[in-house]
Amino acid sequence: MGKPAPEIALTSKQKLWALAAVIPFLLSIGFLGYALNQKLVMVLAIAWPALQIFGYVGAISRAKGDFSHPLWISQVMIHWIALVLIGAIVGGVV
Repeated sequence: MGKPAPEIALTSKQKLWALAAVIPFLLSIGFLGYALNQKLVMVLAIAWPALQIFGYVGAISRAKGDFSHPLWISQVMIHWIALVLIGAIVGGVV
């Protein structure tokens, strides 16, 4: 059998930015379920998790696995902005 994968030691800043990326992704999955149930902005609800996956994979590959790289941080911030805008749309503020 093969060797077990080596453990990766992350700094606290890298852990923070990794967590900051997970939160909008999980909320987008929840929004997808809500949108499919309510038949509300389904195209956006389907596209947003897909865009996150492609964006995060592209950013982390170009950042060479560094979660505190500015490219990764900007990708995370883009999805936090999207989260606020989608919350405003669904909440009826706009």
